[in-house]
Amino acid sequence: MVLSTGTNKIKTAVFISGKGSNLKSLIKFSKLQKSPISINLIITNNKLAKGLKYGVIFKIQKKIIQFINKDVAEKKILNELKKNKIELICLAGFMKIISKNFIKNFKGKILNIHPSLLPKYKGLNTHQRAIKNKDRYSGCTVHFVNSKLDSGKIILQKKVKILKKDTPGSLAKKILAQEHKLYPEAILKIFNP
Repeated sequence: MVLSTGTNKIKTAVFISGKGSNLKSLIKFSKLQKSPISINLIITNNKLAKGLKYGVIFKIQKKIIQFINKDVAEKKILNELKKNKIELICLAGFMKIISKNFIKNFKGKILNIHPSLLPKYKGLNTHQRAIKNKDRYSGCTVHFVNSKLDSGKIILQKKVKILKKDTPGSLAKKILAQEHKLYPEAILKIFNP
């Protein structure tokens, strides 16, 4: 699938829960001519998510959907995706696990970026776990989302060396910088192989 003109880009929704730094890098990537995606919708479960400001800055529609009842929240999200003709979802620090049912009902692709070299350290506290286990490397992974947590087919990974002086905070910063490069690379790999 080779897409170039702005009108034919793959309509994408980005799901966030926090700062949205991966969202910002995906938006910048989406503006490039070589990018196969356009970001048409931002979805968050957190009305205080700092990343919502990118919706304002870049004039992208945003929806805040509280996860008080998961089924209700997911139905609302699926309706928004359908209404906006979304074909791709990029999870970018979205701190909710989406259900099998949601994945089945969304006919497009769902991607996630995870701050470890999967299959190592699924779930949370990846940097603390890598340092505690005295790993020499950590990194990040972009993968397809399936019904098991952080277990979908791996698209791309990037290794980051762990130094003796690294703390979970310093390692997180180094890995985040790589995430910003890796996510666009993974999207290009899928859509312009």
